[in-house]
Amino acid sequence: MPAPSILSTTDDHVTRLTLNRPEALNALVPDQRDRLITLLAEASADPEVRAVVLTGTGRGFCAGADLRGGSAAGPRDGTTGEPGRTAGEPGRAAGEPGRTAGERIAGDVARTLRVGAQRLIAAVLDCEKPVVAAVNGTAAGLGAHLAFACDLVLAAESARFIEVFVRRGLVPDGGGAYLLPRLVGPQRAKELMFFGDALGAADAERLGLVNRVVPDGDLDKTAREWAARLAAGPTRALALTKQLVNASLDADRTTAFAAEAAAQEINMTTADAQEGVRSFTERRAAAFTGR
Repeated sequence: MPAPSILSTTDDHVTRLTLNRPEALNALVPDQRDRLITLLAEASADPEVRAVVLTGTGRGFCAGADLRGGSAAGPRDGTTGEPGRTAGEPGRAAGEPGRTAGERIAGDVARTLRVGAQRLIAAVLDCEKPVVAAVNGTAAGLGAHLAFACDLVLAAESARFIEVFVRRGLVPDGGGAYLLPRLVGPQRAKELMFFGDALGAADAERLGLVNRVVPDGDLDKTAREWAARLAAGPTRALALTKQLVNASLDADRTTAFAAEAAAQEINMTTADAQEGVRSFTERRAAAFTGR
């Protein structure tokens, strides 16, 4: 029986999701992508889960969408894959009304991206639990954007990030043109996307794409430490904080201030907020339960 393409474990309130196709540098096939979306949604909804770690096995974190290993159940999954691969046609199964096998219809590509790569990135951004990317190796195309969508990014010294799209004559997808300018500004984003050069972990940290670079052997330990700290925090306050920060980049001051006030109102009804205030007045460390 083949190993699952995504390994999922939950311990001490932390869900760990590990992409497990090392022979393909963890390039994503549609079924695997959809499973990852489902697992993120489940972690988001489960009150026992208070943090998520996303990582990969082998030399790659995620090399993008796998254009050669896609599921027979559907069309190709995106417009980028592992460096060195070429883009394929967004074919449809023979027998669908009004079309033949492999025929491209206007709107197919946009639809494929909406239900595929964009839905995956949205699943990370919308997850109500903090998501930590532990980037263990190459993160290219959609794989780079999967890391950048996470709330915190740890990178091994050997990790590298590649905006591979331009090498194939393609437009960045998977939310790249949304994420990168917000992280590094428009000019830096254009430099990365126009040239498609591999960006080492140290340079990614310098640009603000990575929170911290650690020796390869320390990546797992550091990710577990960060996740444990997050899992011990006030879970609902972290969720509301994530929503406020993400939304603030698209909001004017009036809207942002209104959202902040509403979030504070909601959060003050939680047990953790009440515990936080009580622990302050009692001069002791707070013991949050995620409720």
